[in-house]
Amino acid sequence: AAAAGPGRRLLLSTPIFYANGPPHIGHLYSALLADALHRHRGLREAGPGRLSTGTDEHGLKIQQAAAAAGTSPPELCERVSGLFHQALTQAAVSFTDFTRTSEPRHQRAVRHFWGALRDGGALYKGSYEGWYCTPEECFLPESQLAERRDAQGHPCKVSLETGHQVHWTKEENYMFRLSAFRDPLQKWLRDNPHAISPDPFYQHVLRWLEEDLPDLSVSRERSRLQWGIPVPSDSTQTIYVWVDALVNYLSVVGYPETHGEWWPAAHHVVGKDILKFHAVYWPALLMAAGLAPPERIFVHSHWTVRGQKMSKSLGNVIDPFACIGRYTVDGFRYFLLRQGVPERDCDYYDEKVVKLVNSELADALGGLLNRSTALSINPSNTYPCFSESCFPKILDYRGTKAMGRASAEDYEFVASVASLPLQVASYFEGFEIYKALECIALCVRQTNSFFQRHRPWKLNRKDPAEKLWLDTIIHVTLECLRVYGTLLQPVIPHTADKLLSRLAVEPEERGLSSLTFLPRYNGKPCPFEGRQLGPDTGILFQRLEKSRQHQIETKKL
Repeated sequence: AAAAGPGRRLLLSTPIFYANGPPHIGHLYSALLADALHRHRGLREAGPGRLSTGTDEHGLKIQQAAAAAGTSPPELCERVSGLFHQALTQAAVSFTDFTRTSEPRHQRAVRHFWGALRDGGALYKGSYEGWYCTPEECFLPESQLAERRDAQGHPCKVSLETGHQVHWTKEENYMFRLSAFRDPLQKWLRDNPHAISPDPFYQHVLRWLEEDLPDLSVSRERSRLQWGIPVPSDSTQTIYVWVDALVNYLSVVGYPETHGEWWPAAHHVVGKDILKFHAVYWPALLMAAGLAPPERIFVHSHWTVRGQKMSKSLGNVIDPFACIGRYTVDGFRYFLLRQGVPERDCDYYDEKVVKLVNSELADALGGLLNRSTALSINPSNTYPCFSESCFPKILDYRGTKAMGRASAEDYEFVASVASLPLQVASYFEGFEIYKALECIALCVRQTNSFFQRHRPWKLNRKDPAEKLWLDTIIHVTLECLRVYGTLLQPVIPHTADKLLSRLAVEPEERGLSSLTFLPRYNGKPCPFEGRQLGPDTGILFQRLEKSRQHQIETKKL
């Protein structure tokens, strides 16, 4: 299953989201990165693919959140899981599987996985004490703590990274022999330098593996934590929420029976805050259960709001439902994927979204389609013919005086659009979707310059020579738009569909494997030449209004 090449299966996954509160844009960003990769792979016809997501519904944090909300954990999870399902569906995330850890099929997989760990000798019972952080559901070493004062002014310890308060906890637990996996984990990473991307995160994990790697507590006392899966054959203990949650990547592909058809051909998309769980604990647990680690882990950073970390106390948690209402689905998808750089935190504010989306989608892309299909320029409403005499093929345009009507600048621009599909593919492959979108935006600008430079509206259609050149300008522009529409499908599916439909590109002509640009320039036939354009669907992307209220308030649960 893990062999590279066309026709192979691949599972792409988002994290399963913790069901203690409603979705925010950080969750949506994880899902959109995975969705764009999944859609891009589908357009390449690379083989069967699945995109899994879902909700993580066990643990102390949910038990406490339900109590605080005056409801039961199952009722809270039902409501919050529904919000996540709705947000992802509304954002056009094309998931094939939505896992809830409260489902029987998942719980069965977790019990089986626990049995595999136990049978492999990776578990033992031990007394464990340390500083436990409930919001992060983990014990933290002294080195990751700081002294602070709580709301009452009493001294307390908090997590250095998140500022959450920790409490000294002592209990009898099952322990996982994590310390035994330092060498196998280091070997796995040395043998697979692309296992974790981008590279700064790969380096980070290697550094962790050089530090102390203590054994991991993998259960909690049932008396403290009732909301979770009991340890098989020991009803006094509950399986640690992270072990339970990580197994979702196996339960979704049919573990323990049919997972071999998919595993380990899995690519996980995760936020940097859960990197250790995915890049250290998860591969070690898999090895202990006799399974291979996932093929790749793609890591992204966080979104801040006007330079500040999102937090409930600051009241600046951004609600995805409100964003989709304000910017449209495609507008918001485009902003997050165009502006989000996985290796560093990115900043959100309303004016930034409006400015980017208006300039690149409404004006540059929408304006180009509008101008090149206007009846005054293209009265027959067709995909006009390309003239080789106006735009002859030149092998080295830099040193040659232009023979037809095309300038050296035109040859340069056509060469950059011709190289775009491969460039975009390699950026998607390297988890650099923002760079792919940057390249497309640059080419769109160049196409607008090409159109502006030759002023087709000034050409006389009644003069045969002028008509040839006018038709060629429109042909080249429509060919560019067809390429952009095809390449943008994973990011702005609705807008891309509208654009391709306007150009009369049939559904079966929208794949990436068969995408060729300007075949007539290379002496090959163009299937679109002479074809009637699709119906005019009006403005491609409506400009967004500047907002008087610069921030979208979080939706209360």
